[in-house]
Amino acid sequence: MGSSSFIERRRMKYALVVLAAVAIGTPFLDDYYQTIVTRSFIFAIMAISLDILMGYTGLSSLGHGSYFAFGAYSAAILVTKVPGVSIFTLLGAAMGLSCLLASFLGLLAIRAVGVYFLMITLSFSMVVWGLAYRWHTLTGGDNGIALHSIPTFLGMPIGESTPFFFFTFGVFLCVLGVLYILVQSPFGKSLIGIREREARMKMLGYNTWLHKYLAFVISGTFAGISGMLWTLQNRFVGPTDVELVTSVEALLMVALGGPSTLVGPIFGAFIITFLRYWVSLYVERWYIILGATYIVTVLYAREGVLGKFEAIMARRKAGTTGTSALPQSQKQARESHT
Repeated sequence: MGSSSFIERRRMKYALVVLAAVAIGTPFLDDYYQTIVTRSFIFAIMAISLDILMGYTGLSSLGHGSYFAFGAYSAAILVTKVPGVSIFTLLGAAMGLSCLLASFLGLLAIRAVGVYFLMITLSFSMVVWGLAYRWHTLTGGDNGIALHSIPTFLGMPIGESTPFFFFTFGVFLCVLGVLYILVQSPFGKSLIGIREREARMKMLGYNTWLHKYLAFVISGTFAGISGMLWTLQNRFVGPTDVELVTSVEALLMVALGGPSTLVGPIFGAFIITFLRYWVSLYVERWYIILGATYIVTVLYAREGVLGKFEAIMARRKAGTTGTSALPQSQKQARESHT
């Protein structure tokens, strides 16, 4: 446990240095690239929330788009229907509704394991997308909901690219800090134990069902924040924003970056987001590239980009090419990867 905590702290220290450099450099970019970086942080929130469930608990989910949808539509409805609504009200509504949804769905989903759990969460995601598409009186149907303005933050306007980037970056750091404390706590360590040997944890007296249920609820609650931020930045939300591909991309961000690391999904979110907006300029069916990226990850980097990098560095440090000890992230990923 001590060794894994040290590794996680070291990862976080290096990650914060990189993130600080990104925060310093982003304001000097044009509006287009600022938008891409901001969206990367928005999806990074979604990815690290999924990592609590997928990486640390070992439950791969295709339902995270549901919480994203609740956060996105709650923000859009409140902004358009409630004059003068505050940003904190939007945040509370996004987290509260996502928490309620995850609390209900968790009662059904946690009963299943493996591919059955994956299929149940997939079904939930499709149901929520159907509601967004068909419930015209509330969601606007396929016309979506457009926002003409967004609330201020502590009296400061955040509608422009640079202020909204710093607002999103601040929210991201808060979420990252809370989830980091969570995974370093005894509760987070128990999730890892359940992922590795659930039967043994039961023998030790742990209520494994309750632990998995709480991880499910916490994961969904924080995912709603990313949906709220997406709506505020995009100033529009529609069914295409919450379709199945949203959940698939979140899962791929975790798998590509490195599950059970928190830091890995952040880099996975940046990679996928930049692929999405850069490759789509040259390739119409860019999802083919996305699928190929996932295949390559499964075949050659099951521990994710971060785990692969750590494995290479560990081998160089040991002066060998294949017999050195695997880094902690690679050991964890073998059990948690889909």
